[in-house]
This record gives sequence, structure tokens and C-alpha cells, in this order.
Amino acid sequence: METQVAELKQKIEDTLCPFGFEVYPFQVAWYNALLPPTFHLPLPGPTLAFLVLSTPAMFDRALKPFLQSRHLQRLTDPVDQCVAYHLGRIREHISGVCMHPRYGGWFAIRGVVLLPGIEVPGLPPTKPLDCVPTRADRITLLEGFNFHWRDWTYRDAVTPQERYSEEQKAYFSTPPAQRLAALGLARPSEDPSSASPELPFTTLKPKKPHNVSRARGWLSPSASPPASPGP
Repeated sequence: METQVAELKQKIEDTLCPFGFEVYPFQVAWYNALLPPTFHLPLPGPTLAFLVLSTPAMFDRALKPFLQSRHLQRLTDPVDQCVAYHLGRIREHISGVCMHPRYGGWFAIRGVVLLPGIEVPGLPPTKPLDCVPTRADRITLLEGFNFHWRDWTYRDAVTPQERYSEEQKAYFSTPPAQRLAALGLARPSEDPSSASPELPFTTLKPKKPHNVSRARGWLSPSASPPASPGP
């Protein structure tokens, strides 16, 4: 890896990795080569970019503290806001089905950091690991994603080192339009501006062990949300 790329990657990792994100460098040309012109990024091919993934740890290390910090702007998705907040001063392009070699399907593609003006024509492409090697396994995975995505099992096509917590699964199983209410930020029948500021979460600081307590209400067995998992 080029020295400049390695240095920039380290700086971004220092900022994002403690909060449950991973970053991977690539050239804009690699992205554009996979898509029709309508979806091309309007930048020179050698422009440096970084793919940003969220791991299972993001929920406790980034999302919950973000919600408690009161940075949340109602009316838009809390996870998208959290990702944008942590990318901070860097431009982002939200994207995002594929398997992670360590987390299987228990991750999400959250964004792309674009660095216009920084070109790395010598950056060698990295061939992705073939996590699902046989055709039969790939068919099983696609069928699981297309027809059984509600039960989460397709995410275990690759044995994961870590999965989403039950709390996190409950959050992503809640339909997006109901997630603010599920977090205690708004009720379905009331104006979000009158919602209670109390959040049903405990904070988990990065890189420190913590026993995450179960959230109130929507996390109890008697109040399970409809099953419609998101990322």
C-alpha cells in the first residue's frame, strides 16, 4: 500500500474504528467500472476513496451514545445521522448484499469517504475473499436473502465472530417509520417535538467492557416489534 494511502487510512481508522467501523481504500475507477454511467462518481478514476462498514459493535459504541448526546435531528433515520456525524468533516456517499469474512452478514455498508484531489494510480486492487465458495452455497445464500431475510439466518452463511445483539436486532426489526417511537423519542400519534428526551439505552464507551442492559418497553418479550430486519 502506498505511504500516502496508509497514512490517510490510519487517520480515518483512528477516528472511526473505536466506534465500531471499518475502512478500506479503493479507487473511484474500480467503483465506476461496476456500474452504468448514470451511477458513476464524477471524479477522476485514480481518486482515492474509503469504504466505510459498520460492525456489530457500532450499535453500542456509536449509535446509542450518539442518541444520548442529543445530536439527533428528528424526521430522518437515526443510524444515517449517526454515520454522518462520525464521518464529520469528510464527504460521504451512503451506499449499500455481500458477506464479511469475519462477521458474515452481520454488518452494513454505511458510506464512502471521497477525497477529491488525492489520486493514487498505483494503488493495487485487492481481490475480495470468496466467503461463499460453492455455487450451491451462493444459491442458498441468495434464496435466504430474497425469501427468508426476516429471520436473520442468511447472515450466518459465513460463521461470524460476532453477531448483532438482541437489542440491536430488535431495533433493526422495527419498521423505519416507527424507530423514533421505539427509541422513546416520539410516539406514533404525537408530534416529535413533544417527545420525551429520555432514551431507553445505556452508554457503552469505546474499547471498554460494559454489560449492556436491556432497553425498556420495546425490548421486553411482551412488546416485540414486527419482524422486518434492516441493516
